[in-house]
Amino acid sequence: MLRRAPFPRPSAAAVDKARRLLDRALGPSKVITSPDGCEAYAGDESDQEPVIPDAVVVAETPDDIRCALAAASEAEVPIVPRGAGSGKSGGAVPVGGGVVVTTLGMRSIKEIDREELVAVVEPGVILGDLHAAVEAEGLFYPPDPNSLRMCALGGNLAENAGGPRAFKYGVTREYVLGLEALLVDGTRLRTGRRTVKGVTGYDVTSLLVGSEGTLAVFTEATLQLIPKPPSVTTLLGLFDTAFTSGRAVSAIIAAGLVPRCLELLDAGALSAVRARGVPVDPRAGALLLIEVDGDPASCEAAMERIGEACVAEGALDVLVAQDAAQRERLWEARRALSPATRAMARYKISEDVVVPRTRLPELLREIDRISEETRVRMLSYGHAGDGNLHVNFLWDDPDAAPRVERGLDRLFRSVIGMRGTLTGEHGIGTSKAEYLPLEQGPELIDLQRRLKAVFDPKGLLNPHKIFPRRGHGVC
Repeated sequence: MLRRAPFPRPSAAAVDKARRLLDRALGPSKVITSPDGCEAYAGDESDQEPVIPDAVVVAETPDDIRCALAAASEAEVPIVPRGAGSGKSGGAVPVGGGVVVTTLGMRSIKEIDREELVAVVEPGVILGDLHAAVEAEGLFYPPDPNSLRMCALGGNLAENAGGPRAFKYGVTREYVLGLEALLVDGTRLRTGRRTVKGVTGYDVTSLLVGSEGTLAVFTEATLQLIPKPPSVTTLLGLFDTAFTSGRAVSAIIAAGLVPRCLELLDAGALSAVRARGVPVDPRAGALLLIEVDGDPASCEAAMERIGEACVAEGALDVLVAQDAAQRERLWEARRALSPATRAMARYKISEDVVVPRTRLPELLREIDRISEETRVRMLSYGHAGDGNLHVNFLWDDPDAAPRVERGLDRLFRSVIGMRGTLTGEHGIGTSKAEYLPLEQGPELIDLQRRLKAVFDPKGLLNPHKIFPRRGHGVC
């Protein structure tokens, strides 16, 4: 794990005041202050070192959140909203101490409207539960991060989560019609609308989605649904190298094909999959997991054209899942990649970068060069259809940390040089805050800081996220 300089924490007097106020407003059934109890809320799935908060509020209603915000504001201690803690950029880590408010107790799916294609949900709803509920009604909510069985919608909203289906359907922001949220001073906002169209005023909903918990705390979301596709077909393209598979991705897109998923696994990721007991042709040094949906006839036609494109780019083989059970086994292996790779080394960082799709083969070669030059093991997998790769750094010796840092710096600079972006779905959090100036100019960063100050004048809501520390930006 990479070590970062600690962030400032509130004084003991401020912490004591916050705890007294919370106890008075909510009582011990909803407030945790013991170190052992608070430790469960110290970290997330990122490389950010966990920090035990000074108190945790287990919110079950919007009023619980309002009480937590009021106590933190009066005591002037940080307050950090938290879903399931599945984030990978440190967004839910209370790096400055203070109060964590968890919304997992708010798990109500309030409404599913089949005629208007709308769902109204609380932030603690688990994404997989929403998928099951709407699909039982013949409807579909496309966003599908691979942590869908445990991630909460509040966190999805905060990070603007994506997933394999984002290539065809887009990310979370495209499906958020409106929000109910609380500002740090307790002000209740209702943003957006319930209709498909609407351009009234500034698009505050889109601003809040992806703001990483730094502007407001979500209490409710109105989500757009679509009809469930009647048919789904899954293909497996096997290739000798990741570079060849990257060329196949470009060929598929150039042919005008839009599969709902276009996932790439390089040789290292295939090793992790094989280690989980999934048999993959030993000749394969890379794999494309491709999925198409629609009516059966269109799926059949798309499947044939995709297969032809893969073969033309040198695929060793193209296989089609024979039934739903086989398809699910393939996706289980893909979803298990993050924990599988974590088991491969003592330390792991999973980065999330995006390049223009035509530059994907170039990025894959650059990753190989970085690994060779830094002598750090690296493997990659991800959403090749939209140029989004999860680049994993794996190492066992703590002394390798400086080489990992050099590799990260090289990766980020290379991605920006390819006209890419630092993150496609994980967010900036603390993990990439110091690299923000590589992609954004000082004027834009300053504007965003000023926006943050409008919503949160004292800087108490999820502080130290997104923006680099003053004077510590990467130049």
